[in-house]
Amino acid sequence: MKAALISMGSKSSQMTLQAMKKYFDSVEGIDLRNMEVMVGGKGLSILYNGKPLQKYDGIYAKGSFRYAPLLRSITTAFYDTTYMPLKPNSFTLGHDKLLTHLAMQRNKIPMPDTYIVSSRAAAKKILNQVNYPVILKFPQGTQGKGVMFAESFAAASSMLDAIETLKNPFLIQEYIETEGSDIRAIVIGDKVAASMKRKAVFGEKRANIHAGGKGEPIVLDVHTKKIAVNAAKAIGAEICAIDILETVKGPEVIEANLSPGLQGITAATKIDVADKIAKYLYERTKEFVEKGKTTETSKLFTDLSIKGGAEQQIVSNLDFRSDRILLPKIVTNITKFDEGQEVVIKAQKGKVTLEKP
Repeated sequence: MKAALISMGSKSSQMTLQAMKKYFDSVEGIDLRNMEVMVGGKGLSILYNGKPLQKYDGIYAKGSFRYAPLLRSITTAFYDTTYMPLKPNSFTLGHDKLLTHLAMQRNKIPMPDTYIVSSRAAAKKILNQVNYPVILKFPQGTQGKGVMFAESFAAASSMLDAIETLKNPFLIQEYIETEGSDIRAIVIGDKVAASMKRKAVFGEKRANIHAGGKGEPIVLDVHTKKIAVNAAKAIGAEICAIDILETVKGPEVIEANLSPGLQGITAATKIDVADKIAKYLYERTKEFVEKGKTTETSKLFTDLSIKGGAEQQIVSNLDFRSDRILLPKIVTNITKFDEGQEVVIKAQKGKVTLEKP
């Protein structure tokens, strides 16, 4: 099977790419920055370095929030014919904190009280009502960037001056004291593949590894794992990171990351997360391909009024390639033999049969 990893070429992406090569017959790393989408009356055309992107059995596409529209376009073009762990709308939901929180709320995922505001005046009203400290967040941003901590109304008000210049909605979120720690869970399918507790460095409120935070392994209870998996499902992602706070009310989700770094959690947990991702991609791609074959064969049976599993008689003229007999395509579809598969061939004059051993 053929697979492609579309990414920005980060260290984590390279780790995943190398792991995928252990499972797939062919794997290509594709630089997202060299891709283009052509939209026309005949549909979407995806170009890579100016040429049409070839067909793959599976595509794992991920990248910065800045490329969310491009990622959504690419995955939309291939979603029906290629296995992809991230649905097209994942990039819209997962790369925008406003939409992420709305998706979490809609799916009843526990999270801190969060206000979405679009103007200084609206923000002032909220800031006059909330308890301090509070967190202010920009809609986009990763690695803890765009997250501000305000200890008082005065501090929050001064931050509004900078935020207002962007003319974009932003978040005001309840601050929950966790002594500068949070939990990062890597969700792969219906399981949490790895999890670590991140602890912020002295004087820093953000626990992100990229902000200097330190990670240590942690075993999550069943309830927290379920919340992480459900949060990933809420944004349509089979592979992502979910960040969680441990509160007196229980675990609460604060963010989702569609393109998480793997070095920190791999070092902290000693779990080969890249390999787990690669193996999952292979298994899901295989399921997708086999399901496609079954669907195609079922449609063929229906079109020909053939009952699946029943022996059929086909009348056809023999087709030779050099000195070899080439069977009709319909025989391949009905028997479901794969290339390279071992079979028992019985032959005598005027008769030949093929069977699985």
